[in-house]
Amino acid sequence: MHIKPLARTELILGGARSGKSSLAEQLAAQSGLVVKYVATATTCDNEMAERILRHQQQRPAQWILIEEPYNLANIIREHSNNQTCLLIDCLTLWLNNCLFQPIDNHSWQQTKADFLHAISEAQGHIILVSNEVGQGIVPLGEVSRRFVDESGWLHQAVAKQSARVIFVTAGIPQVLKGPTLRVV
Repeated sequence: MHIKPLARTELILGGARSGKSSLAEQLAAQSGLVVKYVATATTCDNEMAERILRHQQQRPAQWILIEEPYNLANIIREHSNNQTCLLIDCLTLWLNNCLFQPIDNHSWQQTKADFLHAISEAQGHIILVSNEVGQGIVPLGEVSRRFVDESGWLHQAVAKQSARVIFVTAGIPQVLKGPTLRVV
């Protein structure tokens, strides 16, 4: 299935192994723009290092890789232009980094506001990928509840600013907001 992107800012949500990253990569590849892949993951253990390597090997060689676990606002400001598609994968890993491994004494609320402002001013095509974690039961622990809450609020704020929001389940994309996906 070939899908032609229409929107400038897109949010793609889904669960683990739902197909959200594959869809995002397909949309980026079909954008006709220079693709800059912004990875937010950090190597915290051997399994994660293997995941990161596998993802790197699957991406087209001409894509520019930017590894940034914290300051997505600056990356958007520096790299967003009319010739570029920024594919940012993933917002929930970024949220985890900012909440539980913060740097530079920035609060999560400041970081989030700066990120949302950067998106609102972006000149290029941005595809944001994130895990939907709020569809289960309310977690028992305080830390887990905070993560689920902050993730949900982040998704709502990003969705408000996005021209298209897509939810992916079992590899099947469902457009929640914006233009339908065109099969070409």
